[in-house]
Amino acid sequence: MKHKFTILLLLVLTGLFLSSFSHTNLYFQEPKKVFQDTINKNASVADSLGLAANLNLTLHKKNGIASYYHNKFNGRRTASGTKFDNEKYTAAHRKLAFGTKVKVTNEANGKSVIVVITDRGPFSKGREIDLSRRSFMDIASNKKAGTLKVTVEIIN
Repeated sequence: MKHKFTILLLLVLTGLFLSSFSHTNLYFQEPKKVFQDTINKNASVADSLGLAANLNLTLHKKNGIASYYHNKFNGRRTASGTKFDNEKYTAAHRKLAFGTKVKVTNEANGKSVIVVITDRGPFSKGREIDLSRRSFMDIASNKKAGTLKVTVEIIN
Protein backbone atom coordinates (compact mmCIF):
# COMPACT_ATOMS: atom_id res chain seq x y z
CA MET A 1 0.00 0.00 0.00
CA LYS A 2 2.80 2.39 0.92
CA HIS A 3 4.60 1.57 -2.33
CA LYS A 4 1.50 2.37 -4.47
CA PHE A 5 1.02 5.70 -2.70
CA THR A 6 4.67 6.66 -3.36
CA ILE A 7 4.34 5.82 -7.06
CA LEU A 8 1.07 7.78 -7.33
CA LEU A 9 2.63 10.79 -5.58
CA LEU A 10 5.64 10.63 -7.89
CA LEU A 11 3.38 10.54 -10.98
CA VAL A 12 1.35 13.53 -9.77
CA LEU A 13 4.46 15.58 -9.03
CA THR A 14 5.98 14.68 -12.40
CA GLY A 15 2.77 15.75 -14.15
CA LEU A 16 2.74 19.07 -12.29
CA PHE A 17 6.39 19.68 -13.13
CA LEU A 18 5.92 18.93 -16.82
CA SER A 19 2.76 21.03 -17.12
CA SER A 20 4.44 24.05 -15.52
CA PHE A 21 7.52 23.56 -17.70
CA SER A 22 5.52 23.51 -20.93
CA HIS A 23 4.07 26.98 -20.20
CA THR A 24 7.50 28.57 -19.90
CA ASN A 25 9.17 26.84 -22.83
CA LEU A 26 8.46 28.28 -26.29
CA TYR A 27 8.82 24.86 -27.93
CA PHE A 28 5.66 23.64 -26.23
CA GLN A 29 3.54 26.76 -26.82
CA GLU A 30 1.14 27.16 -29.68
CA PRO A 31 2.42 29.47 -32.48
CA LYS A 32 -0.53 31.84 -31.96
CA LYS A 33 0.41 32.32 -28.28
CA VAL A 34 4.05 33.01 -29.16
CA PHE A 35 2.91 35.58 -31.75
CA GLN A 36 0.60 37.28 -29.22
CA ASP A 37 3.37 37.38 -26.59
CA THR A 38 5.64 39.08 -29.13
CA ILE A 39 3.02 41.76 -29.77
CA ASN A 40 2.46 42.30 -26.06
CA LYS A 41 6.17 42.70 -25.28
CA ASN A 42 6.73 45.35 -27.91
CA ALA A 43 3.79 46.73 -29.85
CA SER A 44 6.01 48.06 -32.61
CA VAL A 45 7.29 44.58 -33.47
CA ALA A 46 4.00 43.61 -35.10
CA ASP A 47 4.07 46.60 -37.42
CA SER A 48 7.77 46.39 -38.23
CA LEU A 49 7.33 42.77 -39.28
CA GLY A 50 4.34 43.68 -41.44
CA LEU A 51 2.01 41.69 -39.19
CA ALA A 52 -0.34 44.56 -38.38
CA ALA A 53 -2.53 43.58 -41.33
CA ASN A 54 -3.59 40.45 -39.41
CA LEU A 55 -4.83 42.41 -36.40
CA ASN A 56 -8.47 43.10 -35.66
CA LEU A 57 -8.79 46.89 -36.07
CA THR A 58 -11.63 49.33 -35.39
CA LEU A 59 -11.51 52.75 -37.05
CA HIS A 60 -11.44 55.49 -34.41
CA LYS A 61 -10.59 58.65 -36.40
CA LYS A 62 -9.77 59.40 -40.02
CA ASN A 63 -8.01 62.64 -41.02
CA GLY A 64 -6.93 63.31 -37.44
CA ILE A 65 -3.94 65.47 -36.61
CA ALA A 66 -1.01 63.93 -34.72
CA SER A 67 1.82 65.78 -33.03
CA TYR A 68 4.69 64.61 -30.83
CA TYR A 69 6.01 65.20 -27.32
CA HIS A 70 8.75 67.72 -26.67
CA ASN A 71 11.97 66.35 -25.17
CA LYS A 72 11.36 68.32 -21.94
CA PHE A 73 8.76 65.66 -20.96
CA ASN A 74 11.35 62.85 -20.96
CA GLY A 75 11.49 61.20 -17.55
CA ARG A 76 8.34 62.86 -16.22
CA ARG A 77 5.36 60.87 -14.99
CA THR A 78 2.42 60.39 -17.34
CA ALA A 79 -1.23 60.48 -16.31
CA SER A 80 -1.18 56.67 -16.07
CA GLY A 81 1.73 56.84 -13.61
CA THR A 82 4.40 55.44 -15.92
CA LYS A 83 7.62 57.27 -16.67
CA PHE A 84 7.58 58.90 -20.11
CA ASP A 85 10.31 57.90 -22.56
CA ASN A 86 10.47 59.54 -26.00
CA GLU A 87 12.18 56.41 -27.38
CA LYS A 88 9.24 54.10 -26.63
CA TYR A 89 6.14 53.57 -28.76
CA THR A 90 3.60 55.42 -26.62
CA ALA A 91 0.97 58.10 -27.13
CA ALA A 92 -1.45 60.43 -25.39
CA HIS A 93 -5.17 60.56 -26.14
CA ARG A 94 -7.97 62.48 -24.42
CA LYS A 95 -10.46 59.63 -24.01
CA LEU A 96 -9.00 56.20 -24.89
CA ALA A 97 -8.24 54.00 -21.90
CA PHE A 98 -4.68 53.60 -20.66
CA GLY A 99 -3.08 50.50 -22.13
CA THR A 100 -5.13 50.63 -25.34
CA LYS A 101 -3.04 49.65 -28.34
CA VAL A 102 -3.59 51.88 -31.35
CA LYS A 103 -2.37 51.72 -34.94
CA VAL A 104 -1.56 55.20 -36.27
CA THR A 105 -1.12 55.53 -40.05
CA ASN A 106 0.33 58.54 -41.85
CA GLU A 107 -2.15 59.27 -44.63
CA ALA A 108 0.49 60.91 -46.85
CA ASN A 109 2.86 57.93 -47.14
CA GLY A 110 0.96 54.95 -45.69
CA LYS A 111 3.55 54.25 -42.97
CA SER A 112 2.09 53.10 -39.68
CA VAL A 113 3.16 52.41 -36.12
CA ILE A 114 1.52 50.66 -33.18
CA VAL A 115 1.55 52.61 -29.91
CA VAL A 116 0.17 52.18 -26.40
CA ILE A 117 -1.89 54.95 -24.76
CA THR A 118 -0.12 55.99 -21.54
CA ASP A 119 -1.08 59.65 -21.10
CA ARG A 120 -3.83 62.27 -21.52
CA GLY A 121 -3.69 64.91 -24.22
CA PRO A 122 -3.10 66.56 -26.60
CA PHE A 123 -4.40 69.79 -25.21
CA SER A 124 -4.04 71.79 -28.43
CA LYS A 125 -7.35 72.31 -30.19
CA GLY A 126 -7.84 70.19 -33.29
CA ARG A 127 -5.25 67.53 -32.47
CA GLU A 128 -6.30 63.93 -32.03
CA ILE A 129 -3.20 62.19 -30.64
CA ASP A 130 0.26 63.01 -29.27
CA LEU A 131 2.90 60.46 -30.24
CA SER A 132 6.28 59.86 -28.67
CA ARG A 133 9.06 61.34 -30.77
CA ARG A 134 10.27 57.92 -31.92
CA SER A 135 6.87 56.77 -33.15
CA PHE A 136 6.25 60.12 -34.87
CA MET A 137 9.60 60.04 -36.69
CA ASP A 138 9.02 56.44 -37.79
CA ILE A 139 5.97 57.43 -39.82
CA ALA A 140 6.88 61.01 -40.83
CA SER A 141 7.99 61.76 -44.39
CA ASN A 142 9.27 65.20 -43.45
CA LYS A 143 11.28 64.90 -40.21
CA LYS A 144 10.94 68.66 -39.62
CA ALA A 145 7.13 68.58 -39.63
CA GLY A 146 5.38 69.21 -36.33
CA THR A 147 2.09 67.55 -37.22
CA LEU A 148 0.80 64.81 -39.49
CA LYS A 149 -2.59 63.90 -40.92
CA VAL A 150 -3.25 60.38 -39.62
CA THR A 151 -5.78 57.59 -39.34
CA VAL A 152 -6.20 56.16 -35.83
CA GLU A 153 -7.40 52.56 -35.44
CA ILE A 154 -7.92 50.68 -32.17
CA ILE A 155 -6.46 47.17 -31.95
CA ASN A 156 -9.08 44.82 -30.47
